[in-house]
Amino acid sequence: MLFPELVTAGDRTALRFPDAALSYRDLSRLAGNLADRLAGHRRVAVWATPTIETCVAVVGALVAGVPVVPVNPKVGERELAHIVADSTPDLVLSAPDTPLPPALAALPRLPVTLTAAAGAVTPPVREHDDALPAFVVYTSGTTGPPKGVVLPRRAVASNLDALAEAWSWTAADVLVHGLPLFHVHGLILGVVGPLRRGGTLHHVGRFSSAAVGAALAGEGTMLFGVPTMYHRLAADCAEDATLATAVGGARLLVSGSAALPATVHERITATTGQRVVERYGMTETLMNTAVRADGDRRPGAVGPPVTGASLRLVDDHGAPLPTWDGETVGEIEVQGPNLFLEYLNRPDATAESLHDGWFRTGDMAVRDPDGYVRIVGRRATDLIKSGGYKIGAGEIENALLEHPAVAEAAVTAEPDEDLGERIVAWIVPTADPPPPETLIDHVARLLAPHKRPRVIHYRDSLPRNEMGKIMKRSLP
Repeated sequence: MLFPELVTAGDRTALRFPDAALSYRDLSRLAGNLADRLAGHRRVAVWATPTIETCVAVVGALVAGVPVVPVNPKVGERELAHIVADSTPDLVLSAPDTPLPPALAALPRLPVTLTAAAGAVTPPVREHDDALPAFVVYTSGTTGPPKGVVLPRRAVASNLDALAEAWSWTAADVLVHGLPLFHVHGLILGVVGPLRRGGTLHHVGRFSSAAVGAALAGEGTMLFGVPTMYHRLAADCAEDATLATAVGGARLLVSGSAALPATVHERITATTGQRVVERYGMTETLMNTAVRADGDRRPGAVGPPVTGASLRLVDDHGAPLPTWDGETVGEIEVQGPNLFLEYLNRPDATAESLHDGWFRTGDMAVRDPDGYVRIVGRRATDLIKSGGYKIGAGEIENALLEHPAVAEAAVTAEPDEDLGERIVAWIVPTADPPPPETLIDHVARLLAPHKRPRVIHYRDSLPRNEMGKIMKRSLP
């Protein structure tokens, strides 16, 4: 039972968007009516605009036990054609009168409105096998078209409950965010999460510091965001004491989808008195670790594993690292009820992703003696082997960001005949760029000489995706 509160169906606000709001009674009626119309379908696509109709569509499908394929409204033509051909949805659900691209417009369409048919009643919450798929979320890899990650209902329920335990998340909480609704962060954590708790989602629409501040100054108790959002919040809070007070009044600030630089951590704390908590997850695993609400909120750490999730670090040969010393880098492997079922139609990729029953994340990390995990980067793009050392790009990026002349930083590697790989830094300066030696010496002083960049490139901006992650493969 994913949504127990739909049975009670009281007057508490379930969903609030800039242009509409629904109580649990309203949502129960709408989702029940939609579930009746979806019964018997194998899979449905949802045109996942950041609207209240998207939330109703997803809840209705989940109540019906029909897997949801959320589709990014900004998806390209070729990628969309692949998603539709690969997932073969029976229907597409969307807000009425929303234009759809040809690949989806060719499917039968079920408009989702905020007025259910006459006589619709509060639905019984249907029982479904926890092993059945709940979502098929498409995620891009380093090569080839996106893969459909099939997430079972048990993964969604168990993981959200583990996060509720870690964050003391209850029905009294009002979650505030302005995230897109087509991925794990914004949709599963950000919509299904508060509804499973029986609490409220306040979606501000397009993110802005002013909108978030107004929501937190009202009933909001929690904020979900990505690093680019917190970067803007930190700057705006420094200029606006009222905003800083509102953000500081939140019970919990959570950052995810990419590492939050230590400098942003400190700026948020300096202006609001709050320390942001981080968590670590993937589409295939949902959340693996989280800093607890009552835990040590130290920058650069994503906390210990959440309840139910097992995590280990392995060396280059797949052997588990025997100790947690806070220094030795290994690849993260995870196991538990939070894991996906398969990559849709890709048994080869599914098998390749597993190692003795553990999911190979491709993320590199160190683990401190107290069990906290610190991510150092992706094996494919962020693990640099230079002069016999294994070096995580993230550590160097954080060091660079501590220099006042650096606004943004990305670290990559390029071949070097002597070192194997040399460290390259891509910098967006705050003003006039300093001599490269200034930043090279800065890193060597903070970390170690072998971790210093050998090459510095200055740029006006760094390529980022919609979640704020730097796309290092787009750098020359």
